[in-house]
Amino acid sequence: MSALSLASPVSLTLLSSSSARYAHRPLSSVGSVSGSISPRKFSTFRAVAESKDDGMDAVQRRLMFEDECILVDETDRVVGHDSKYNCNVLLLSSLDRTFEFSSNVLDHSVVFLFNSNFELLLQQRSKTKVTFPLVWTNTCCTHPLYRESELIEENALGVRNAAQRKLLDELGIVAEDVPVDEFIALGRLLYKAPSDGKWGEHELDHLLFIVRDVKVQPNPYEVGGIKYVSREELKELVKKVDAGEEGLKLSPWFRLVVDNFLMKWWDHVEKGTLGEIIDMETIHKL
Repeated sequence: MSALSLASPVSLTLLSSSSARYAHRPLSSVGSVSGSISPRKFSTFRAVAESKDDGMDAVQRRLMFEDECILVDETDRVVGHDSKYNCNVLLLSSLDRTFEFSSNVLDHSVVFLFNSNFELLLQQRSKTKVTFPLVWTNTCCTHPLYRESELIEENALGVRNAAQRKLLDELGIVAEDVPVDEFIALGRLLYKAPSDGKWGEHELDHLLFIVRDVKVQPNPYEVGGIKYVSREELKELVKKVDAGEEGLKLSPWFRLVVDNFLMKWWDHVEKGTLGEIIDMETIHKL
């Protein structure tokens, strides 16, 4: 646990490609997702989704179309890459006109940042978010991008580099306040959830914990609100969500972590013993 650092900013850590998840094959040989979907079906769900994209602001459009995200299989092995747009659009079934999940799984860094009072920083996703707008969730999430620094498998360094990048983008938390070597990768879970009938998520989450006192400057294009909560305050928030009070909602991945892991892990946050519960071998399918 560290107080706010006044050191100069540091860059993301880079390692040689020999330690990366794509080391078993050339980077150029890992293909885009579009090759794994029939052209007819791909064009169908793409056209359906694009017909409703007029409300997407410039920031979200850039993130959805320009960022190349890492695709993995259900064992967390890199199998390709594609835009966030293509990976989050639900496939349209030609048989019954219903939507289904793509078989593509997005890599996902899920950050839980606690202050020195062991309060968890939550964010409300902005109203312009394409998936799950205005829901409350953990501190920050991001899809690691298809670049060398975020493909590194060793010690989960790639997903930790991605987390550091996104904490700056979304919450204005500078790199020296959240050193990559202080993120603790506790575990992994695989889940899927629809958002609004057009968008959905099929992701393999890397759960990253860190205890730091930081300065937060939220990006309004990404974040609608923030607050620190104690364990008891989070329990009260969950009760309000379950009761339908104040229109409150939690993101599906955050709710899975709350219900299955977080309350037990909070003890280790307070005791400084998170290292005792690390399990990066198991992939929980929830």
